[in-house]
Amino acid sequence: MNTAALAGFLLGASLIIAIGAQNAFVLRQGLKREHVFVLCFLCALADAVLIIAGVAGLGTLVKQFPLLLKVVTAGGALFLLIYGALAFKRAVSPGVLAAGNTGPLPLKAAIVTVLGFTLLNPHVYLDTVVLLGGLSAQYEGTDRFAYAAGACLASFVWFFSLGYGARILSPLFARPSSWRALDTVIGAIMWVLAARLLWQLPWN
Repeated sequence: MNTAALAGFLLGASLIIAIGAQNAFVLRQGLKREHVFVLCFLCALADAVLIIAGVAGLGTLVKQFPLLLKVVTAGGALFLLIYGALAFKRAVSPGVLAAGNTGPLPLKAAIVTVLGFTLLNPHVYLDTVVLLGGLSAQYEGTDRFAYAAGACLASFVWFFSLGYGARILSPLFARPSSWRALDTVIGAIMWVLAARLLWQLPWN
């Protein structure tokens, strides 16, 4: 891995590895062992597409249309509020937390949910398209492609590690109380993120 690729990998990892709605959802599905490959692949692929778009120059275009980010921000906040409420509902209903009573999330619903967390998050555009894309300007030729490849690789490594690594925690989550605690934390994360998004919106 050359210097440009390493720089892209490290910067990409620093932006992706954070407690957020998308990561929390992938972790939960990883613990349940439901649609792990598809969800991890979609998350990483979405990041890769946005990173490549940013490196190709889309970041400059996004900056010229602030209304687009406002719409995404409002939609993302509403999405997080709803999902957070669902997480709290699961947490206060012990019966649905036991492995034997928990129905699997249909693949279509899982895909729609993870795409919602991904595409309705304005920060994903700022991090991938604007920031990673903007910093790619310091590289030229093959180094620029290597930088983008390194950033994309970081996303694939992170999401697949998170999704499949969650299985290590499976014994802990054999108890309904552990699922209750996880869903309470997830609900809190969703609502805090929603509040932050709403706070950032210019209301005038």
